Amino acid sequence: MSGKQWFEMLGDPIANEVMQAFFRFEREEKLTRYKHLNQKVRSGQILFVGSSLMEQFPINELQQSLENRYIIYNRGVGGFLTTDLLSNMETCIFALKPSKIFINIGSNDISLPDYKKENLIANYEKILYQIKERLPECMVYIMAYYPVNAEVHNSSNGNHNVELFKTRNNPNILDANKSLALLAKNLDYEFVNVNEGLVDKKGNLKETFTIEGFHMWPNAYSVIFKNLLKYL
Repeated sequence: MSGKQWFEMLGDPIANEVMQAFFRFEREEKLTRYKHLNQKVRSGQILFVGSSLMEQFPINELQQSLENRYIIYNRGVGGFLTTDLLSNMETCIFALKPSKIFINIGSNDISLPDYKKENLIANYEKILYQIKERLPECMVYIMAYYPVNAEVHNSSNGNHNVELFKTRNNPNILDANKSLALLAKNLDYEFVNVNEGLVDKKGNLKETFTIEGFHMWPNAYSVIFKNLLKYL
């Protein structure tokens, strides 16, 4: 079924339940795949972890242009909330024993109808404290939440975009980033604002960078990669 059809079905409770069941199955399949892959990883390398915005980061393709390349494992899972990562820390983080972690989790929390920043930060803090306890020597880089562009509409999903961006908007994102920066400072971790070059004059994610307003094309990740390079 196409993405368009999924969007059209969102108003149907039964169809929505089926869709959610499909997404849960897809997430479990990815986690099982990661468990198998974790048996072959080299410890002490770089880890990218988070939700779909991290899963879709083509980091290993982008670094092919570098003279000295890195070993980078990506354990992003589309649809993950902070609570999902908390439930899967062993598979997504600890089994790999990384020396550096780049983390981008919580964008989906901001999308929730009952979103509260204090809940997001509380969960994020639990994630970071577990890393601090289990991997005390690991460098952790907390990536800023990316901006969105609520003005990106098309004939197939324009009405749904209103709901999608109700809480996942740039003011909420900027506010959450300020709290993440403070959290990083309190734990002696690094908050990395990777958003330079991503926004237009209005402060929105540039239209040429985004698929539907928040997921991004590889050209956007190329900009983010340049902003991250000095931390790798």
